[in-house]
Amino acid sequence: MRVIPLAAVLCAALLLGGAATAARPGNAAPTGLHAFLLRADETHETTFSQTPSFAWKPVPGALRYEFQLSLSNTFRDNGVIFADLNVTSPVEAPGITLPWISGAPHSLYARVRAITTRGATPWSTRFGFDMTPPPPPTPAPSYPGVLRWTPVEGAVAYQVWLVDANKIVTVTTNVLDEREFYTLHHDAKWIGTVHWRIRAVRNDVRVSGSNGTSRYNKIPAVQYGAWSPVYSSTNPAWAGGKITLLGTLSDVFSDGSPTSPTHRLMPAFLWSGDQTVGGSTAELFRVYVFTDRGCLNPVFVGSVVGGPAYAPRPYGSLELPSSPAGVAAARNAYLADGTEPAGVMADGTVLTPNEDQPHVTRQTTVPGAPGEAGGSTGSTLTAGSTPSSGGSSPAAGTSAGSDDAGAPVDLWDTGWPAGGYYWTVVPVAAVAPDANSTVVAPPGALAGDSTLPVGSSTGFAPGDTLTLGTGSASETVTVGSVADGKLTLAGTLKFAHAPGETVARAGGTLVYRDLELPQDACASGRVSRFGKSSAPALTAGGGLFATGLSSKGRLTSALHTTAFYGQPLVSWIPALGAEAYEVQWSKTRYPFRPATDPSSGGKGFMTATTAAVLPVGPGTWWYRVRGYDFSLPTGVQQMTWSPLAKLVVAKPKFRIAKPKTPKQRFKVVGGSK
Repeated sequence: MRVIPLAAVLCAALLLGGAATAARPGNAAPTGLHAFLLRADETHETTFSQTPSFAWKPVPGALRYEFQLSLSNTFRDNGVIFADLNVTSPVEAPGITLPWISGAPHSLYARVRAITTRGATPWSTRFGFDMTPPPPPTPAPSYPGVLRWTPVEGAVAYQVWLVDANKIVTVTTNVLDEREFYTLHHDAKWIGTVHWRIRAVRNDVRVSGSNGTSRYNKIPAVQYGAWSPVYSSTNPAWAGGKITLLGTLSDVFSDGSPTSPTHRLMPAFLWSGDQTVGGSTAELFRVYVFTDRGCLNPVFVGSVVGGPAYAPRPYGSLELPSSPAGVAAARNAYLADGTEPAGVMADGTVLTPNEDQPHVTRQTTVPGAPGEAGGSTGSTLTAGSTPSSGGSSPAAGTSAGSDDAGAPVDLWDTGWPAGGYYWTVVPVAAVAPDANSTVVAPPGALAGDSTLPVGSSTGFAPGDTLTLGTGSASETVTVGSVADGKLTLAGTLKFAHAPGETVARAGGTLVYRDLELPQDACASGRVSRFGKSSAPALTAGGGLFATGLSSKGRLTSALHTTAFYGQPLVSWIPALGAEAYEVQWSKTRYPFRPATDPSSGGKGFMTATTAAVLPVGPGTWWYRVRGYDFSLPTGVQQMTWSPLAKLVVAKPKFRIAKPKTPKQRFKVVGGSK
């Protein structure tokens, strides 16, 4: 029998090269590594104030890439600040906040390498860059009683140092009322000139997962930029007269007319005068915001201020005096921050200003669509926040990295001018509390108890003095706090008190009572409108902020191609007032059906940065982005969606590459059975 063994095997390789053309995997390092903010083909920079994205030229035959950021130009292990070991396209959007850092020439470095069928290529030439804070905000034209500055792109809050009052106030808009200077003193010595400094605050929220964990080497990254120089703002002398609404002020001014622009940030409310509808004079004021022109459905209740402007603050009202003696003392001092004493409307309705409401919880997961039960499990945001200084003294410093988002002091977006809000201002006076009484409720109270069950706790307030009991068992106590059907006392009871015994208010703290009903003020014509809306921008001049591979395997942007191969990186201009973003994509424009994020299982994902790689395959896609405003109430912090943007992901173009092997001669080797 004859055996004929074969000495070789014919083969061919299918190589996709970085994207599409025939190529052979090799060991050449990636080239062209650089950083950018919106598109990879923008002018190359090496200094940034926001965490940049990165791009490089594709490596033929690359299966994936590994990317690193380091504080060391030799990339020592303890210098690595970020790493992504599974980059599927030659683009990267780190989901972390980088520290302010500069060097000679640089102190931050990036590098990348490709993983091919032959293994890892050498690392690319390192790309050096620096992170420097943006210039401090500068004053913008304003009105009496309010400070205003130009918003800083990427800032989520501002810390304003009131030099004369020696306090720092944190706000999430670009206006600050001068309540410290006007409240209980209207003479020029207090309100004439206000000296202030300001600095911008960025967020330090990170996205959990492989592409955006916390900084690996735990280096801190402060959230604030540099303080501005001292600015001086002047105010005219106090003018009385009928209260007249002037408008609302933030990044724009609105007089309430349908042609007025919509606010992207929560505005300040402006007025002049100090007289009620009846002609009496007041020195304190409160702003209300409603959804209806009749001013019946309130969505925002302002704190008491003494000036001609009000701008919400997330970390508390002024600690207004609670006694006549305290009022007299406050006329010669700047009031500290705290909680307002009891406030009531003109009809006796007890109210709590938004600034004194419970602080909100940040949205950390992608929510479900309206009507869906619960939310998506999706990606989550971890850590981070706005530093909350409240009214701390500069000497005491501020709390950077606090998880306290503050009170709900912002409003939801509206479809201006068809939709909008109505607002008015009413005068307020500090008055002694009205007479009030109730009875001890079952089971009564024993001597030594510090709580008293009552038939009704309505109308009582901390600081009230109460008389209860009769005869030798009568005593006077002070209220420490109030709950439904229960009064907690500042001390303990001397005697036992049975159900049915009378509890009467003998005195108490001052009550800040509205002198008019908002509905009456609005009915008199003292009402105006404004709109609010803010969305990220996905395009500029018709060009999409998108970067990726062309179908021919070249790094390009949406300015030069109508289709990408592989997963593109998309960027957007920040929305004013947003601290985080949600990204969704759909195969259909309408109805928009969010696709599932393969990494998290959610309908999209959340990110704290302004760029992300979309995990999409070949086909036509529509994507959208919206911000999250953490000054809105818990669970409803979504802002307006951006307009839909179209992306086309093309299939790769490829061909069979024949292996370059030398020709071989074969011969048959015979044999015998």
